[in-house]
Amino acid sequence: MRQEIRIILIGLIISVGLASAGLAADAGGKALYEKSCAGCHGADGKGNEKMATVLGVKDLSIVGKETKSKSDDELLKVIAEGRGKMPASKYTKEEQKQVLGYVHSLAK
Repeated sequence: MRQEIRIILIGLIISVGLASAGLAADAGGKALYEKSCAGCHGADGKGNEKMATVLGVKDLSIVGKETKSKSDDELLKVIAEGRGKMPASKYTKEEQKQVLGYVHSLAK
């Protein structure tokens, strides 16, 4: 009985630790997104209409069907290398993944 309780407690401790790590990664992705992406893509990912007008582009939303239809590898390539008027990211690969994770959370 005590052995079972220990196993359950260890499992709970590991689960809480993993959940905390995930929350920290989400928070990191949000901070990076707000720093470098929100100016054009908007805090909610739906796009900054004024910036779209300034840049002469139709839409800066990253929560629509076009973005959802792309694989993570395709989206990471856009984040890393840029596309069109979007500059290449200066973030590490891990930071780029954090940004992508946050973008996925916006699209829900």
